[in-house]
Amino acid sequence: MSLDFALVGLDQAGTERKVRVTEGGVLITTTEKRLWTAKGYGYQAMATAAIAALVVRPTTVAAATLFNNESGGGKHYVIERVMTHQLVSTAAQARFGIWLCTHPVGMTPPTNDITVRNNTSGKGAGGSVSVFDNGATVADDGWFPWGNSVDVEPTGVLPGAQISAEVDGMIIIPPQAGLSAHIVASLVGDTFTIGFHWFEVPESELNVA
Repeated sequence: MSLDFALVGLDQAGTERKVRVTEGGVLITTTEKRLWTAKGYGYQAMATAAIAALVVRPTTVAAATLFNNESGGGKHYVIERVMTHQLVSTAAQARFGIWLCTHPVGMTPPTNDITVRNNTSGKGAGGSVSVFDNGATVADDGWFPWGNSVDVEPTGVLPGAQISAEVDGMIIIPPQAGLSAHIVASLVGDTFTIGFHWFEVPESELNVA
């Protein structure tokens, strides 16, 4: 009989967390990600136009899509988190959460609607060839909720609710693949903007060969 063991640790709040590794068995630690940040690998991008949340499972239209436009053998996008901000709420109680869909290598490249990239080390963002599309038509490669849902205040039309789905490197996008996000809510009429935080890491540093 064989037994499987998972390596875990505790965060600052004392919550048990799994230790993450790449496909090649390389540990992804906080120290590693700080080094990636210092090297200028970290980027963030946020949609500027709000898109209405869905009240059904997403299919072939994404609220936001991040595409890795590197050529074969190029950098891999290690996804750190996906965040959303509620721009418009309705005068009724509601709940919402983030859904994600990974698209395999060979997907149709979307349009680069959002050109602004924030480099998390304060360096210039000119080295990124990433593509960010707001409202792209995509293949339905399988959508799944990521992170927890939150409640929207029930008494007035007030924006401001936001959540961050921590991915922590558990999704890695190789060259010519992508990641889409959408919001599923319990009420029609709520609108959101969505953003991504990721690291563009050379293949040699991930040991994915």
